[in-house]
Amino acid sequence: MCGIIGKVHAEQGRPVEEALLRSMCAAIRHRGPDDEGVYRAGSVGLGMRRLKVIDLEGGHQPMANEEGWLWLVFNGEIYNYLQLRQELEAQGHVFRTHSDTETLLHLYEQEGPAGVARLRGMFAFALWDQRQQTLMLARDRLGKKPLYYAHRAAGLTFASELKALLCDPAVDRSIDRQAIDEYLSFLFIPQPRTIYQQVKKLPPATYALYRGGQLEIHEYWTVRYEEVGAPRIEESAEQLDHLLREAVALRLLADVPVGAFLSGGLDSSLVVALMQQVAGTQVRTFSIGFRESSFNELDHARQVAQVLGTQHQEYVVDYQVRDLLPGLLDHFGEPFADSSAIPTYYLSRMTRQEVTVALSGDGGDEVFGGYRRYLARAWADAFNRWPGWLGRSAVEGLGRHLREPATYYGRSRRKKLKRFLEFAAAVREAPQTSWGFFLPRRKKRPFTGKILPIYSLRTPHP
Repeated sequence: MCGIIGKVHAEQGRPVEEALLRSMCAAIRHRGPDDEGVYRAGSVGLGMRRLKVIDLEGGHQPMANEEGWLWLVFNGEIYNYLQLRQELEAQGHVFRTHSDTETLLHLYEQEGPAGVARLRGMFAFALWDQRQQTLMLARDRLGKKPLYYAHRAAGLTFASELKALLCDPAVDRSIDRQAIDEYLSFLFIPQPRTIYQQVKKLPPATYALYRGGQLEIHEYWTVRYEEVGAPRIEESAEQLDHLLREAVALRLLADVPVGAFLSGGLDSSLVVALMQQVAGTQVRTFSIGFRESSFNELDHARQVAQVLGTQHQEYVVDYQVRDLLPGLLDHFGEPFADSSAIPTYYLSRMTRQEVTVALSGDGGDEVFGGYRRYLARAWADAFNRWPGWLGRSAVEGLGRHLREPATYYGRSRRKKLKRFLEFAAAVREAPQTSWGFFLPRRKKRPFTGKILPIYSLRTPHP
């Protein structure tokens, strides 16, 4: 994990203060404890905090091309950089380092902004083209690496984290009321919004070009669903195995120690098993547990580690988060309600003492529909297709008259049924409704008159 920051004035020749760049870098020092670099010229300023993973000595940033008209700050890793490097060298490009960062510079020289579509990796980067007086911002296809920006008439400021962006006093801190509504729906604030009106998230799979005070955002990739013939289950399993094995192998490219988070669940266990096979060496795995038994998954992780023969380490902590919350809120920079951030923070802090990079099973439930909320949506869609005259209306009427018990809905079938019927009705009215914390009817209850007007706008989710 690294961090990038920067600012460009719309007025050419107006310098960016070095003190501002240094303060923005200091705000994200935790993202890159190994190195810091700043570049200033004309109306642009770039900064970077680096965690060394590839080419430990030669990957200092900001990095320039040979002639010095391109400058780059880059957060992430390009998994196919060796293949791209070979192609670029065959076309006459000369490399000075062994880093994946330099590959981005030569790819831009060869193909311009469109070259971002050829990248496989997790990344957010900013590239200043001195000849064109253009700043390019880009983010990976699924948005693994964050990138925030604030565009004003006087210029543009960007950063990997909100708190670094807010070091710039020119950034307006007015609250986005629509973002509050979306937070209560989804338990986070979806892109492109943030909690601040002026600050936006660069959407995944897009790049932005800032030139002469104007900002243009271009999509370079999107998920496409195509009808295909139904393959045999054996063929699908073989194809999935090949893709997962390739993905794991690419992520093991590093010049620092690599380990893995192991919860004992299907996703992380599969990743660790493939790491063992691909690397051909004993993998280091790390698990965390809590003294409260309902939060403890150490037994499952221990069993998997024993079967796979990993070098396994466990940590047990208290689930007392009162002192932890201020620090977590500081890192997020805006409302965020995924409680899994708490064990992830503990596990990351413990694991960092032993390795620099750790793979995990995050994303598996999203890709393969593993969360119960996906099943709830499928049931809601099926329920809404049930004609009212065949009994749906009667079931909904029964749900409205059910008294809601005070117990947590996970332990009450009556509460589950009542919430499901409310959810299905909300989906009919607004198909983008998520099985989140507050359904539309309930969101209005805690609001004052200043917030309520947003519900008359009926703005669809972007």
